[in-house]
Amino acid sequence: MKCFAFHYGDKKDEPKSIKSISGRSNSSTYVEGDMRRSGSELNSQNISDNSTDSLRRTSFPSLSQRPSNLRVFTVSELKSATKNFGRSVMLGEGGFGCVYKGLIKSTEDPPRKIEVAVKQLGRRGMQGHKEWVTEVNVLGIVEHPNLVKLVGYCADDDERGIQRLLVYEYMPNRSVEHHLSPRSETPLSWSKRLKIAQDAARGLTYLHEEMDFQIIFRDFKSSNILLDEQWNAKLSDFGLARLGPSEGLTHVSTAVVGTMGYAAPEYIQTGRLTSKSDVWSYGVFLYELITGRRPLDRNRPKGEQKLLEWVRPYLSDVKKFQLILDPRLDRKHLIKSAQRLAVIANRCLVKNPKNRPKMSEILEMVNRIVESSTAASPQLPLKSAEVSQGTETKKKRTFMDLLPGENNWFFRLWRPKLLKVC
Repeated sequence: MKCFAFHYGDKKDEPKSIKSISGRSNSSTYVEGDMRRSGSELNSQNISDNSTDSLRRTSFPSLSQRPSNLRVFTVSELKSATKNFGRSVMLGEGGFGCVYKGLIKSTEDPPRKIEVAVKQLGRRGMQGHKEWVTEVNVLGIVEHPNLVKLVGYCADDDERGIQRLLVYEYMPNRSVEHHLSPRSETPLSWSKRLKIAQDAARGLTYLHEEMDFQIIFRDFKSSNILLDEQWNAKLSDFGLARLGPSEGLTHVSTAVVGTMGYAAPEYIQTGRLTSKSDVWSYGVFLYELITGRRPLDRNRPKGEQKLLEWVRPYLSDVKKFQLILDPRLDRKHLIKSAQRLAVIANRCLVKNPKNRPKMSEILEMVNRIVESSTAASPQLPLKSAEVSQGTETKKKRTFMDLLPGENNWFFRLWRPKLLKVC
């Protein structure tokens, strides 16, 4: 299980990640010391030579500057909760540490114990600490049904040195990536996939548009979407999140990080990060739900390794489109719904980020698909998909009309020359 896994850095034993084309800026700083004395790592940006927008950003409050319901744990408490970080309770291992299932006392009812997931960061230098600080600062101030809840943290010393741990609500149904895997014994039904698409869109809409400040996730992918006991989807792993651009600015300049196959092409080439980078990643994820395939899979034949390139020839014909649907699904009863979801994916994958819809617009489109599927009503034209660059068209369009044209991404593949695909 790859829950809560960080994908940042160039360690050989870590999952493949996108590395900065020009290297990390020397202007990047990190936060040291006790969490309660630290400033937010969200303000510590990598600044390009020709952009000063990061320097002019508004201040992001540190944990000590705001009220917080986060619990502060000791190492001994978490050792006891996780059977001394035993392998028998290990849930998974990622690039920046292991995750364990644990039991802690409830603050409301001390005799009762609640299940949690405890992430213990490895000792791999400053970067792990940066991710830890960012995670605490982000999840310490946001609260939404579709974001994994951070219960508390630990910044303590023991005989082994400095310990950095995070305690989350436990998500018993693991990650979406796990269930989409061909090895999964519990493949997701189409109705569950639509609900997951809806939940994920809600989470991103909240981060982008429903707070006084904007948070860009920057590492949206199926392994970072976890499922609770009722199969509600929640975004997790905010170690790479960044505060959005301040008023009057168009983007944030950062080092290029993320996971291969999900990162937006303009971000890879320029390092200019916007919320539309998350929108691109969401579009990739929708094709994951439709096909059951990973965005980049080196174990497949050469022509099928890159998901977006593989699906392209199948999008112009209804009969061909059926061939890309996950074979574990009942294709006859979901073809129209899947086509409509592909329309949304195509809107997200437009080459020019300015022409991609906002997450709130995407959420509205997905809501319509979910509603029509739940009611088992005839599939109606997707009205939200008729909106183009902020204006509505009166003309109804079919699925075929809404496929990307020759000037869009699918027919003019974005191939950044400076990016080496591993």
